[in-house]
Amino acid sequence: MDAFRIASSDTTYTPPSRGTVLSRINQLYDTEKKSKRDTLAQTKHVALTGDHWTSISNHNYLGVTAHVIDCDWKLKSFALTVLKSVTRHYSDACAEQFLTVADDWGVREKVTTVGTDSARNMVAAARKLPFHHMPCAAHIVQRAITVCLSDSGFADTLTKCRKIVGHFKHSPANTEELHLQQIAQGQQREQLIQDVSTRWNSSLDMITRLLRNEEAVKTTLAQQKHKLVMLTASEWDKLPKLQNLLEPCKYVTELLGGEAYVSCSVVLPAFCHLHHVMRVSDEDPAYVARFKTAFSKDLAERQADMNGEWLKLASALDPRFKDLKCLSRGEREQVWSSLEKILQEGGFSADTPQPCEEHEPTKKKRVLLLGSDSDSEEENHHSNALHRYRAEPSIGMDECPLEWWSAHAGAHVKLSSLACKYLATPATTVPCERLFSLAGTVVQNKRASLNLENVNKLVCLSNWLKEK
Repeated sequence: MDAFRIASSDTTYTPPSRGTVLSRINQLYDTEKKSKRDTLAQTKHVALTGDHWTSISNHNYLGVTAHVIDCDWKLKSFALTVLKSVTRHYSDACAEQFLTVADDWGVREKVTTVGTDSARNMVAAARKLPFHHMPCAAHIVQRAITVCLSDSGFADTLTKCRKIVGHFKHSPANTEELHLQQIAQGQQREQLIQDVSTRWNSSLDMITRLLRNEEAVKTTLAQQKHKLVMLTASEWDKLPKLQNLLEPCKYVTELLGGEAYVSCSVVLPAFCHLHHVMRVSDEDPAYVARFKTAFSKDLAERQADMNGEWLKLASALDPRFKDLKCLSRGEREQVWSSLEKILQEGGFSADTPQPCEEHEPTKKKRVLLLGSDSDSEEENHHSNALHRYRAEPSIGMDECPLEWWSAHAGAHVKLSSLACKYLATPATTVPCERLFSLAGTVVQNKRASLNLENVNKLVCLSNWLKEK
């Protein structure tokens, strides 16, 4: 991009023409796309996430991201397309769009899972695809929160909080008076936060900021004329309790929403943690007990609709969680039995991600391994492979499971191939949400008439070049 830099002292510089800029963008896009194709070609398994987004110009796009574990045991996540959608979002059309993207990138035979939100059309579309469906775990947690908040003892309190925050958000004069009170009380100047139904964890952010500025808010409102219905003392006391209830949910949502690390294997332990913190205790007030009971019930119902088998296998193949303490004892043995069955059926690739390239003599030697006809020997071999893996010590929560597999792939060849398959799947569709946030910076009011093909190229390039 040095050619586009304008020296302040160079008055003879001629900016490139529109055609030159467009040509260079196309060249850069083709170069980067080839690099992504090479990455996909070198991997055996690809996980996809997808979601729809409507631009400011009222055009609808399907965003699709790919997630793979490369030959160096590095998790790679990148955009595949931001595809213009002109048809209604019926399940058939959505399924066809996913297949079109997979075919365009030549990965249809490699796709293992498709992650979507819990919208009915996307769930129905996933059922029609030849891939496993992975519902967004973060959406499930947030939907459970929304449902329980609307039917709990906190609903009226939150309504008052929204009106108080709106009183300051909609008036610069009111905001300035609040800032003066914050300074007078030795606090930092900061805005209050309004919660939005579609913005995850915004209710927690609103009450956290409101509690931090409680005295400043009370003092400011006492000096103003307004028609607000103030929070009572008991309602102010409810807010810290609600804050304690929602903080674990925010932690889980943010933990599962990462795309730079393995997240699929964390879903069941994270949900187990939520069920644990939502257990009703004798000290809980009635409204807290009601919220905990409703949340646990709703989360369990939504969890039942997830791809539980895939999540269990992913946790078993993660050396951090292979003890499967998040499952009952009976379920643990069923998971290991399922893994042994997959090994016996050959549901794995003979090639592991490490090393990237293999010398010809080694490939030839592998042919000798195909000569055994003894089923009992094979069964014992698979059973021994599982026993060896289960005997390995678990690693710490802060350690990377992919680094562990990189170091132990040679000792667990077949299981390492399964780990490459199951651990590449993201737990959420947050990568698509981030892609749409990126698209929002490309398609703006002053750029609302961008060519649809250029939108795809600019958004994908912005996503691909962020690593560089």
